Amino acid sequence: MDFILSIIDIMLHLDTYLGTLIQSYGLWTYLILFGIIFAETGFVITPFLPGDSLIFAAAAFAGLGLLNPWLIFGLLTLAGILGDSVNYAIGHAVGPRVFREDVRFLKREYLDRTHEFYEKHGGKTIILARFVPIIRTFAPFVAGVGAMTYQRFVVFNVAGAILWVGLFTALGYFFGNLPAVEKNFALVILGIIFVSLLPPIIEVLRGRTKKS
Repeated sequence: MDFILSIIDIMLHLDTYLGTLIQSYGLWTYLILFGIIFAETGFVITPFLPGDSLIFAAAAFAGLGLLNPWLIFGLLTLAGILGDSVNYAIGHAVGPRVFREDVRFLKREYLDRTHEFYEKHGGKTIILARFVPIIRTFAPFVAGVGAMTYQRFVVFNVAGAILWVGLFTALGYFFGNLPAVEKNFALVILGIIFVSLLPPIIEVLRGRTKKS
């Protein structure tokens, strides 16, 4: 419980934590940001790490001249691409066995539902998943299990990472330091998280409506 509360506290006060990080580690901050984005997209066990909000906050500091926006965009895009590629490889290597064993949170029915989602949305699933917390962590894993060939996956992986990081870098850089945003940074971060979670919430509600 304490761990979850710590994660929530960090996410809601990213401006404070990131500011301290920049002051303490300087250029090493880029490597730390790279590692967080890589882990969030690369490992199915770390979907709780901040993604959208972290990019937004880092770009806001870039707007103040404390970080380089182009370096943020380039490094975090690379982190997203490599993270998804690693996640795909893990899914390809161990995914089928995991689902056969019916591991908690990775049940066969989840795989089947995700396959249906892939069939419905095609390759753009990988791009759309970039903008949805938690789902962006699981989508490349499931793609690696067998939903998509790597040759096709890598195209959408690169496009999705560029769009995702580019959008939140631009938003943070141009709007992160507006007085209204600075005074209500925690609320803005909550808003980003809420808007990002809306698609899966709507999808779940639609599914329950159809069943009833």
